[in-house]
Amino acid sequence: MGLIEKIIERLLWESRLMIFLAVVASIFAAFVLVLIGTFEIVYVLKGSVKLFGEKEVFEDFYKYAIKHIVTAVDIYLIATVLLIFGIGLYELFISKIDYIEQEEKSSKILEIHTLDQLKEKLAKVILMVLIVTFFKYAIDFQYKDIKSLLFLSMGIFLVSLSIYMMHKGKDKK
Repeated sequence: MGLIEKIIERLLWESRLMIFLAVVASIFAAFVLVLIGTFEIVYVLKGSVKLFGEKEVFEDFYKYAIKHIVTAVDIYLIATVLLIFGIGLYELFISKIDYIEQEEKSSKILEIHTLDQLKEKLAKVILMVLIVTFFKYAIDFQYKDIKSLLFLSMGIFLVSLSIYMMHKGKDKK
């Protein structure tokens, strides 16, 4: 019975390595999203060349550029979520990344020792993604009446409240 138990426990312990697939997929997806976000910025830069030729194009280009740049920021933030998630999973399930703890130049944002730390870091970045997404849709929204302006102001208030609550929790620590 002891040998079978050791084999089962060893298999259960080694099964954690299947998380490596999630790590690789998350890091690869983050890389792809960074490329997509960069293409959004390049797209705006290419369009800005036409801006110098025609003055009446400026107003339309301004909204176009803001929308695409905010989209790129949104994409970069989602890539950040995937990067933090992948590195966090690796640290929690596979092995510690010694280089993160030894590196003195960078912040310790990628240093994750518990599941709660991973959830907290992901929650902060996801909140930023939601804020940027709200901003992106607020740019395109048509404010035709007082009701739509009221909804916008309520949305801004709720975003501000969520940022306040996020920082309020940090003060207690």
